[in-house]
Formats: sequence, structure tokens, C-alpha cells
Amino acid sequence: MSYLLLAGGYQWYLTVFQQNETIYRCDPITETVANQCVAVGNFLGYEFHQEQHPDELSIKLYTDKHYTARVIEGCNAMSIIILFWAFIIAFRGTWKNTLLFGIVGGFLIYWMNIARIVFLTIVLDTYPQNSDFWHQIIFPSIIYGFTFILWVVWVRYFAIKNPEDES
Repeated sequence: MSYLLLAGGYQWYLTVFQQNETIYRCDPITETVANQCVAVGNFLGYEFHQEQHPDELSIKLYTDKHYTARVIEGCNAMSIIILFWAFIIAFRGTWKNTLLFGIVGGFLIYWMNIARIVFLTIVLDTYPQNSDFWHQIIFPSIIYGFTFILWVVWVRYFAIKNPEDES
């Protein structure tokens, strides 16, 4: 039930904030992710910049003045954060632990995703011939594996094992 509510709320958000009629514009979360990827890429010494794609709901990422990757709504980590939150709500702990772990875990997933996009962009710039392997296998494994580890930590250390133990 929590997943349906969170995912439904997010879908409503997308219908309100994305524009795809005459002018394409990504939602603010996707724009923020792209901006933060640019900031991290520049911090690492690369020449990153971004711009809204004129013909689709994506933001183009450039490295050293050439188009290397794009950030779409599915790259902003919100879907996986929603799935993460739904899981920890389903395997509940105390309300305090649930709230704290949900916020910290969501924050960690979000920033792990920023790092994932930045390094994927650098790898695609350096090894474009292997783009499918990096984009479809290695980098999704990183974000999903990290989320799985957080779920294991939640169930092992914070979830209530027996409902009668709840105070």
C-alpha cells in the first residue's frame, strides 16, 4: 500500500512538473540531479555542462564540449528511493528508526546515484564502444546492489522481528 501511495504521488508530481508538448522541460528533481552531476564532474576536474534536450524529456550532459550522456526521469533515483521507502515501511521498525533510516538511506541512494551518473558519463566519454555493458549491466548493479545492502541492514538491525516486541 505504501508503494502505491508513494509511486502514485510521484506520478502526479511528474504530470504537474514535466512539460512535453511544444517545449520540453524535465521535472525539477531531474534538473537538480543533472546540475549536481555537472558540479561533481567539474569538481573532479572534467569540463561538464548540461542543457535541456530540445526534442525529448532529457537533459544532455557534455564532457569536454561534446554530448556524452543524457539524464532522463528514470535516472534521478526517485523510483528506487520510493521502492526503498516502501520496503522499510513494509518491514517496519519503530517510527523513529523508520523515519531516520528512510531519510538517511534515501539521501545515500540519491548521492550514490549522482556518483553513478558522473562516473558513467566519464566512462562513456572514455570507452564509448562499451556503452551498453557499462550502462545496462555495471552501473545499474551498483545502485541496485547498494539499495539491497541498505535493505539487509534495515531488516537485520532495525526492523521489528516480532510484533509483540514493539513498544
